[in-house]
Amino acid sequence: MAPHHPEDIGMTAAEQPRQGGKGPRRAVAARDRTRQPTEVRRRLIVDAAVPLIAERGYKSVGVRDVAAAAGVSVGTVTYHFDSVQEVLSEAMVLHIEQYYAALSEAAEHATSGAEALRLLVDALFTEDTDRHWRMWFDFWHAGEQSTDETFARGQADRYAAWHRQIRALAERGVADGEFIGDDLDGFTARFAALADGLALQRLRQAPPLTTQQARHHLNRFIERELVPQPGR
Repeated sequence: MAPHHPEDIGMTAAEQPRQGGKGPRRAVAARDRTRQPTEVRRRLIVDAAVPLIAERGYKSVGVRDVAAAAGVSVGTVTYHFDSVQEVLSEAMVLHIEQYYAALSEAAEHATSGAEALRLLVDALFTEDTDRHWRMWFDFWHAGEQSTDETFARGQADRYAAWHRQIRALAERGVADGEFIGDDLDGFTARFAALADGLALQRLRQAPPLTTQQARHHLNRFIERELVPQPGR
């Protein structure tokens, strides 16, 4: 495994920096270690990488950082993963899948398609979702630089699933007689593009954009694209 940073070479657990700048993390004595299944170790490492990416960005996280956050040695990380890019890619995919699974679950409990779309918009832009959007854009930027076909397919599958989720909610509203919509594929593509654009503006704050304003723009878009049925 090629180290993400040159100083990762030959680093031991005892030399890893403790999180919060409180000095090096002490290596755990062999007699005190508990052997864990490979999948458990991999998940532990990936889970530890998620907040690092959210806080620092994909390019600023190295294998030493991940090892310190997970409380394992650099050797443990390199044993379970072929590269630090593999760790970070899995971490981003894990976060994104969990995030959109939560959105989908909330929408499924809505009483109508219109309510489901409103819940979706509300969930996309809160004071806590800036972290998600930073990872989302990191995810796509990493794909542009990656030659891994599996990673590229994973990106395409994730975005296709996101489109299906949006379209299903619009279809539900039309089927329930709440909306009139004859171009749901177009609506889906434009909704996703607008959400991405608003998220980027929200992160850059150029021009300034509040979460309330972002929601307003998306809700106005829905009202204009999916015309409410008379009397609804």
